[in-house]
Amino acid sequence: MSDFTVLVADDSPVYRKLVEQALADDDCVVVFAKSGNQAIEIFEHGHPDLVITDWNMPDLTGIELCQKIRASESTSYTYVILLTGKAEKESVVKGLSAGADDYLTKPFDRDEFVARVRVGRRLVDLHRQIEAKNRLLEELALTDSLTGLPNRRAIEAWASRQLNGAARYGFAFWMALIDLDHFKGINDTYGHEAGDTVLKKFGEILRGNTRLSDISGRIGGEEFLVVVTHADANGATLVADRIRQQLARERFVFDGIAVQVTASFGVAGFSGKSAPTFEDLLAQADDALYRAKDNGRNRIELVLVPVS
Repeated sequence: MSDFTVLVADDSPVYRKLVEQALADDDCVVVFAKSGNQAIEIFEHGHPDLVITDWNMPDLTGIELCQKIRASESTSYTYVILLTGKAEKESVVKGLSAGADDYLTKPFDRDEFVARVRVGRRLVDLHRQIEAKNRLLEELALTDSLTGLPNRRAIEAWASRQLNGAARYGFAFWMALIDLDHFKGINDTYGHEAGDTVLKKFGEILRGNTRLSDISGRIGGEEFLVVVTHADANGATLVADRIRQQLARERFVFDGIAVQVTASFGVAGFSGKSAPTFEDLLAQADDALYRAKDNGRNRIELVLVPVS
């Protein structure tokens, strides 16, 4: 079945039939509305790709329908063709100014009508391709290319929203900053490919230990971040320790040598009615991480950030 949908809005059964016959050979789904209000209802529920609307309808004009379509919050572009008996230049200008993409007078020539619909379809397909590429670019902009995890930008955007929610609804919020211990030594001794192997594996460990209500990602180099919500200090510590132990149990083999990799964790959190900023909480987690490294690495240090 075609996924290209055409909405025809016309109070005339004759012209609805003529449009149906004209589009019979095109691979598309045609939906009919007998009034402007019915067309709006169909549009809001289905967001058709192309709308063919009569200018004069008893409840809502084609101009008003076009304006409502353009004012909608739909993310997909809808191509609009006005079909009417008005041929004056002023009417054409008015229709196009309202947001119509094309204009065809009644009675229409079937071949010309089909050709214009196909032009609209090509433009809608082009919009779809652009939208898909934009979504891909946005996803790439928020994803760490090596591990496939969210990057700092993605985590910060998500966490900032959650921080406000934590303050409003009173749930705890924890941020665990993680640094792989002596990672530079792995790169220097075994090469960057070995380092990438470790980073990818740790990314898998994080992904497997991140709940749907939380987020984890790589924020740069050998540093990772896990955000844990709706958990007390013990719960946040358990999440971090589970990740720490799982990494420590892994055995990497480089140049025939078994290598153990560990990580240090700095965990900072708050619970209250006034949320710290993402940067403030990250700075507290960073201080805790330094303490973990100073105290021997492969360990967790936790701090509860005081808030008003």
